[in-house]
Amino acid sequence: MPEPSSSVLPPAPAWRQGGTAPSLPEAHRSVLVPEDATFWRKCLAFAGPGFLVAVGYMDPGNWATDLAGGARFGYTLLSVIFVSNLMAMLLQHLSVKLGIATGRDLAQACRDHYSRPTIWFLWILCELAIAACDLAEVVGSAIALQLLFGIPLLWGCLITAADVLLVLLLQGRGFRYLEAVVITLIATIGICFSVELFLARPAPGGMLAGFVPVSAILRNRDMLYVAIGILGATVMPHNLYLHSSIVQTRRYAQTPGGKREAIKFATLDSSVALVFALFVNASILVLAAAAFHGSGHQGVAEIQDAYHLLDGLLGVTFASVLFAVALLASGQNSTLTGTLAGQIVMEGFLDFRMRPWLRRLLTRSLAIVPAVIVIGVLGEKRTTDLMVASQVCLSLQLGFACWPLLRFTGDRAKMGEFVNPLWIQVLGWITTLVIIGLNVKLGLDFAGLTGP
Repeated sequence: MPEPSSSVLPPAPAWRQGGTAPSLPEAHRSVLVPEDATFWRKCLAFAGPGFLVAVGYMDPGNWATDLAGGARFGYTLLSVIFVSNLMAMLLQHLSVKLGIATGRDLAQACRDHYSRPTIWFLWILCELAIAACDLAEVVGSAIALQLLFGIPLLWGCLITAADVLLVLLLQGRGFRYLEAVVITLIATIGICFSVELFLARPAPGGMLAGFVPVSAILRNRDMLYVAIGILGATVMPHNLYLHSSIVQTRRYAQTPGGKREAIKFATLDSSVALVFALFVNASILVLAAAAFHGSGHQGVAEIQDAYHLLDGLLGVTFASVLFAVALLASGQNSTLTGTLAGQIVMEGFLDFRMRPWLRRLLTRSLAIVPAVIVIGVLGEKRTTDLMVASQVCLSLQLGFACWPLLRFTGDRAKMGEFVNPLWIQVLGWITTLVIIGLNVKLGLDFAGLTGP
């Protein structure tokens, strides 16, 4: 089917002040969506970007926070995972709307709207978020290599720098190849945890009770710290920039009807993917609660300790291997999407292009250096603490991505007929204020200003 004629393209919005280069130009509108296709064929055509985004919701940083939460507090923090996932669905829907309705990703929209000092401030925060996420990926992949093949952790961190070659190879073959590899790795993670849960036999009543929020999460400072780590690991700030860009890889009719349909299918894609991410995150916490908390091993917080205990506690010899394989798949998957996010925010905020391999090596170096320092100075036992701290860092920066996203998608001058209805705008601001409020409370707690 030929691409829709340029004659149906709407004029550029008046608020667009920056450059006109599309986001990810090498993949922009490269995946055809047939206009006369059936519902299921269109679902398949739009399927992919949501799973790339969902990767960030099940990366090694999630493992660290979910493992710590399940081992220490049982099923209690399942409610945090569930609420975080609902927040993620809403925010990713808004990212989809922004990218499709305006043709600009969130970083480009910020460059069009804000002053230069604000743009640089937001860019630096986003780069720190990507570095924090990459740090968890580096450490998680290195731990998996150590557990499976006995490779020392320091060498494992350095080996992960070579994954830039895999990213470049996949990007060169086309965006659909990248999506296929990501979905295959996600399926691997899901299969591994399905088997683990069958072996762990968690208590159904405890799991259901865990999905009900309790006030103890706010009163207990240690529980709140892990809860905010889960929030930061689940709703990642750079995923909002990533999603608003990669939805533009689809080629659909650039008419109001075509955009409306694209928003519907892209939202369906991300919602299905995030339900799968909810399963993975909840599975990690449930596994930790059933295997460790329930057996008197509440002090288990290191991924390595969990690996060594699983075989004995679950009564089979392959449980630990499945755990490590899923961890390695998770780390490699996150590498692929982290590369794209780094490219998008640099091009979007600064309108600056860098060779993909150089961009990836720079981002990877920012993650490897602190990981090597911590492992070398404090030892391998502090790696999970490092991963949890990286996820709290992500949460602290989340409000700075949510605020402009809500502001832009709620502005009729920017969105036209696709502006948020009142109920979505209210839910969005409540979500943003809850995120900011929890982070402020965490800061006050650790500053000793709110009592024990």
